[in-house]
Amino acid sequence: MKAAFYEKTGPAHDVLQVGEMPTPEPARGEVRVKLRFSGVNPSDVKSRMGLRSSALAFARIVPHSDGMGVIDAVGEGVDRARIGERVWIWNGAWGRAFGTAAEFMSLPQEQAVAMPEGTPDEAGACFGIPALTAMHAVLMAGGVQGKRVLVQGGAGAVGHYAVQFARELGASQVIATVSSEAKAQLAREAGAQVVIDYKREDVAAAVMRATNNAGVERVIEVDIAANAAVDAQCVRTGGEWVVYGSGKSPFPLEFFPLISKNIELRFFIVYNLDREQRASAIDTLHRLIRKGSVRHNVSHRLPLSRIADAHDMVAAGTAGGNVVLSIEG
Repeated sequence: MKAAFYEKTGPAHDVLQVGEMPTPEPARGEVRVKLRFSGVNPSDVKSRMGLRSSALAFARIVPHSDGMGVIDAVGEGVDRARIGERVWIWNGAWGRAFGTAAEFMSLPQEQAVAMPEGTPDEAGACFGIPALTAMHAVLMAGGVQGKRVLVQGGAGAVGHYAVQFARELGASQVIATVSSEAKAQLAREAGAQVVIDYKREDVAAAVMRATNNAGVERVIEVDIAANAAVDAQCVRTGGEWVVYGSGKSPFPLEFFPLISKNIELRFFIVYNLDREQRASAIDTLHRLIRKGSVRHNVSHRLPLSRIADAHDMVAAGTAGGNVVLSIEG
């Protein structure tokens, strides 16, 4: 079968290869998925670049944790009725050598989730990280019912979903920051009532105007290193930051602005959701999809042969949405 892989870390065009590999067979409790789409996320890019560690956990890595395809074989102990099922995949490459950037992959059956009827194939390659990150950021710590919510990066892969989920799940007001008019339109279409261009406006001042100087109860944060000072000004006393990303590590935080407002800081990474948290996020995501209230912003579809270009696009932050690779054809 055809697969993309790397055997050392480094620049995308230097280390990513596409070649032939043996087709995997499903072990006990596993399903094999004939993949149609593979999602490319910033965490995939950072791992391939060696930003977390230059030492590979495995001699050869097929990247990407998100994907979508059809179950074509099952291992012992798995209901054969699952053969032919359209599924989306979570944590495909997390702690494993074999991700979704291939024609086939085998993985534990619970990590292949049946797709809601009518969902576009390519959207399924965006659920594992972008959609579940957004959903958990909205659901955690009692949810957003009746709360004013600021989504930093409201047109990004996670932020675009977060805006929608916050509106659908009861936020009283959703405010989004963006970096261009095109992204502002995406955020508005997703349901943001207030959109702020952080390159041209004072975000804190705009948020306070929009909330009648009350501030927001929750900030959903894509880059705490860049936005911590602004977030501290935007959140009300007793409010919370839900943080899923940072452009730098380490980064400084000012103590007094946080303690003086009793701000709660909550960090999470979607790979480490426990069983109950993941089930809640998946169930709620599927309910909203079946309701027809979820927009999927797949901005680029490239063939597997252009995986290096896709990684560069995600690294540059220029995609304007989710980037997926088409495995078939």
